[in-house]
Amino acid sequence: MSEEAPVPAKPAPFDGKAFVKQLSTAPGVYRMLGADDKALYVGKAGALKNRVSSYFNATPKSARIMSMLAQTVRMEVTVTRTEAEALILENQLIKSLKPRYNVLLRDDKSYPYVLMTSEAWPRIAMHRGPRAVAGRYFGPYASVGAVRDTLNLMHKLFRLRSCEDSVFRNRSRPCLQHQIGRCSAPCVGLVPARDYSESVRRAGLFLEGRSDELTDELGRDMEAASSRLDFEDAARLRDLIAGIRSLQARQYVDGRAADLDVLALAMSGAAACVLLLAFRDGRNLGTRAFFPQTRGSDNPEEVLTAFISQYYGEQTPPGEIVLDRDLPDRELFEQAFSAAGERRVQIKTSVRGERAGYLDLARRNAEMALATEMTSHAAQLARAEALRDLLKMPALPQRIECFDISHTMGEATVASCVVFDAQGPVRSQYRRYNIAGITEGDDYAAMNQAIARRFRRAVEGEAARLRTTGSRADERPSAEREGRSDGVMPDVLLIDGGAGQVAQARAALDELGVDGVILVGVAKGPARRPGDEELLLPDGRAVHPGAESPALQLVQQVRDEAHRFAITGHRGRRQKTRNSSRLEDIPGIGPRRRANLLRHFGGLGGLKAAGIEEISRVEGVNEALAERIYAALHGLDAPDEAAAPGPATPAAAPKAVKGGKQRTAAGPAEPKRSEG
Repeated sequence: MSEEAPVPAKPAPFDGKAFVKQLSTAPGVYRMLGADDKALYVGKAGALKNRVSSYFNATPKSARIMSMLAQTVRMEVTVTRTEAEALILENQLIKSLKPRYNVLLRDDKSYPYVLMTSEAWPRIAMHRGPRAVAGRYFGPYASVGAVRDTLNLMHKLFRLRSCEDSVFRNRSRPCLQHQIGRCSAPCVGLVPARDYSESVRRAGLFLEGRSDELTDELGRDMEAASSRLDFEDAARLRDLIAGIRSLQARQYVDGRAADLDVLALAMSGAAACVLLLAFRDGRNLGTRAFFPQTRGSDNPEEVLTAFISQYYGEQTPPGEIVLDRDLPDRELFEQAFSAAGERRVQIKTSVRGERAGYLDLARRNAEMALATEMTSHAAQLARAEALRDLLKMPALPQRIECFDISHTMGEATVASCVVFDAQGPVRSQYRRYNIAGITEGDDYAAMNQAIARRFRRAVEGEAARLRTTGSRADERPSAEREGRSDGVMPDVLLIDGGAGQVAQARAALDELGVDGVILVGVAKGPARRPGDEELLLPDGRAVHPGAESPALQLVQQVRDEAHRFAITGHRGRRQKTRNSSRLEDIPGIGPRRRANLLRHFGGLGGLKAAGIEEISRVEGVNEALAERIYAALHGLDAPDEAAAPGPATPAAAPKAVKGGKQRTAAGPAEPKRSEG
């Protein structure tokens, strides 16, 4: 007779009034914790005793606050020296703990910058993520579009290279960017190093907002060129000055290099949109819409306060921030931002002239962005309801996953898994699986392996929870909030493929003992046109919902995202594999020999088409090294450098292969080294 697991005792209600008695009036941060010891709310206070006591007095409170207090089992406080320090600590804790009742800035993308690398021939490009590349970073920009516009202008004005180093080192002739006047072709020596360095310096001045200084300098150089009768150079400088001044006339605020952000908030119920219009050094960096998670709050001041605290906790604030409404903590924010940025930061709410026009523009754009977002949410809900009805589900699907396989003739096979919830894609939980150990091109085996790898972790995670808790409590909300997706079962599992792929997915699930997941195949119709897809349902039926079906539109959205994610991963893996056989990775090939090889054969393609003896005719390359080059470029095993001499082969034909290795030719073996 089995014993039942003991039911845990219900925690005693939290005595807030008794807790308040031991608090001081010092500034600090307080945290409300639930039964699972996870943070429910994090707040700051100029006087902890006064702020915390307001939660437990007789004043009427909103349903959101009452729900939070009912779940609180204990509280913690951290005392700080100043209220500004409390503001900084509050922001750090909100980002790390992600409390259930705090307004959260929902933005999982890093901000784009313009990167100018630090190397002999610097390149200029967009950058996102950690600053691991040595160089100068300009930004952040409000949107990727603003970065692309800036880069487009920089290439036209200063003709700096944008290509990756692997491409730059292996060029043997100018590319299309040089032919259309957007690059000076330093890869093939068409611009002196001194002139290129001068273009880099001028581009840096422009990106720093020192355009007036730059145009004055260019004007002096133009006059000097005219004095020495170098009219071609003078005309080039004249056009460069005209381009910079034209940009200044379009983008500068109030005729000077303004450094400000304009923020406007639009709300409808608990849905919110914050619109950011950014200027740096007088240049308009574009607009960006943010949709914070309000967690039920309908207070505009609370939402905007939380946004400003979290956004400028990560980004350096400009010298001026213009808001569409006043905030109770405005002076505190000015003090904290000024101390953090080591310069004066002003927050303004009453503005006139051009700034008032920008504020009105931000308000209208915030309202339109919020209306668009709410419309898209309503459409997403309608599609989810249609899918529920099609699959005869008792409730709306809360989690949909889709798997797709991508490869090129069996090379670099990658499986993708994308995740959608009620709001749309959950990109932080996307997964890719590098497939190995199968016959090349076997999509069925690839699908079986991917499904098995994904759901094996879910089964193992569920078993661990059973051992720990003794019950099958629903862990989905907690796991999803923390970004852990491997242990969460989907409601609907979409397979991009026909009956064969679906059968392999079903076999993998059955082997692991996974049930309760609705498995649906998405097969292309006879005409292979969008909207003609055939859905293979769990009951064995094959249905054609048609292009007008909201259910099929949702399936297409998820399937297309899985397809895109799989192709991106496959291309990255394939390129990584191919990059591993580049010339610079071959022992004994340094910059000089690499340049000689590419110059002799006119590029990498000509080198790959050459035989071993033809390669050995290049200056500095003996036959043993030629064999290693040929083997690396054709994916063969590298020959043994110390092998015994063998007979020579004709120049037009490669060495004969036996046992997976090439026979080496006569000649002393060259010692391995990293540079030629």
